[in-house]
Amino acid sequence: MSTINIREFLDNNKTSSYQFMIISLMFLTVIMDGIDVAIMGFLAPELKRQWAISNIEIAPVLGSALFGLAIGAMIAGPIADKFGRKLILVSCVFTFGLFTLLGATSHTTTSLIIYRFIAGVAMGGVMPQAATLISEYSPAKHRSLFVTIVFAGFTVGAASGGFIASWLIPHYGWRSVLVVCGIMPMMLSVLLLIKLPESISFMVLKNYSKDKVIQIVNRIKSNTANESTTFILPQIQVVEANPIKTVLNQHYIVGSICLWLAYFFALFLVYLLGSWLPTIIEEAGFSLSQAAIIAAIFQLGGPLGSVTMGWLMDRYSPHKVLACTYTIGAAIMALMSYASVHFALLSFIAFFVGFCFNGANTGMNALSSLFFPTSARATGNSWMHGIGRVGAILSAYAGAFMLDAGWGLSQVLLSLIIPAVLISCLIMLKKYWYQHALSIEAAQCSASLEQA
Repeated sequence: MSTINIREFLDNNKTSSYQFMIISLMFLTVIMDGIDVAIMGFLAPELKRQWAISNIEIAPVLGSALFGLAIGAMIAGPIADKFGRKLILVSCVFTFGLFTLLGATSHTTTSLIIYRFIAGVAMGGVMPQAATLISEYSPAKHRSLFVTIVFAGFTVGAASGGFIASWLIPHYGWRSVLVVCGIMPMMLSVLLLIKLPESISFMVLKNYSKDKVIQIVNRIKSNTANESTTFILPQIQVVEANPIKTVLNQHYIVGSICLWLAYFFALFLVYLLGSWLPTIIEEAGFSLSQAAIIAAIFQLGGPLGSVTMGWLMDRYSPHKVLACTYTIGAAIMALMSYASVHFALLSFIAFFVGFCFNGANTGMNALSSLFFPTSARATGNSWMHGIGRVGAILSAYAGAFMLDAGWGLSQVLLSLIIPAVLISCLIMLKKYWYQHALSIEAAQCSASLEQA
C-alpha cells in the first residue's frame, strides 16, 4: 500500500499536458468573463447617444453588473467549498452568457439593468473558482505564474471587448455586441462540462470515489496510483469545519482584511478607468474610435503585466513585487495626466498603466490563493472578490460624479494615485504582520523545546 500526499505529488512532478489543458480552459473562461464585465464601458457612449441619457442615468447600467458580481462572489465561494468548484463554475459561465444575450433585447435602462445584474451575479462566481482550480492543480514553484497567466485572460477579454465593440457597433449596432458576447460563453460552458475535472484536492478532502481520484492522478503522471493507494492532504492546524469561520478566525482575519481592502481599492481603480476611460477620453476631444482604442490598449497592457507579475512572484517576495508595481503604476499614471492631448503618447502610456494595475490585480489572486487553505480557498478567494467588487460598484458612480463635476482626464488620473498608494501599504502590512507572527511562533516553539 502506498500513500500519496496530493500537494507533494503536484509539487514534485513536472506539469503535465493534462494540467496545461485545465489551465487553457480556465484561460478561455476568464477571457469570456473579461469581455462581459468590461463590455458596457464600450457601449456606454452609444447608449447615451441613442437613448439620450446622462452620465448619472448610465451609471446604474454600468454598476448593476458590478453589484451582481459582489453578491455572486460572496455566495459562490462557500457553496463551491461545499459542493465543488466545477459545478459552480460551469453554471455561472452558462448563466452569465444567457443573460448577456437577453440584454440585447432591452429597450429601457430598467430592463438592461436587470439583465446585467443577473449576469453579474453569475460572473461573480467565475474568477474566484478559476483561481482556486488553478491553484489546486499547479506545482508550488509555478503557482503564481499559472494563476496570473490565467487571469491575464481577463484583460485580454476586456481589450478584445473594445476591439469587438469598435467594429460591430458601426456595422450592426450595440445590440450585436451583446449577442456575440452572450453566445460565446454559453458555448464554452458545454466544453467545460465535458472536459474540466473537479479539483483533485477538493475530491480528496470530500472523500470522492477513489477511482475518480486515481484516474486524475494517473492522467497527470501515468502508472502512479492504483486501488491500494491512499490519498492525503497536508495537515493545517488553523482551519475550522466551516470555511467562513476559517477565513475569519484569529489566524487569518488580519490577512483577510488586508486582502479585502487592497482588492477593494484595486478594483475601484481599474474599473473606474475601464468603465469611464472611453467616455472621459471622448469628452477630452478625441473621436469615439480613438477613445475605444486607448481604452483597449490600457486593457491590453494587462496580459504582459500579469505574466510578469507571476514570474516575479515565484522568484521574489510576492508582497514586495505587488507593492512596488502599484507604486510604479501610480507614478506612470501621474505622467499620463500630462500627456492628455497627444493620442499616440496617451496610448503608449496607457499600455504601461494597464501593465502595472491590471497585472498587479491578477497577482492579488495568486496572493490570495497562496494564503488560504484548501478547505476555505474558494471562500477566501470569493470573499476577496466580493468585497473588492464593492469598489468596482462605487467606481461607476465615482466616475459619473467626476465627469458631472467637470473633472478632466488629468484630474481623474491624479485622484487615482491615492488608492494605488493605499494598496501598496495594505499589501506590506499583511507581509509584516505574518512575518512577525511567524517569528513569535518560532520563538515559542524554541522555548517549548528548551523546557522539554
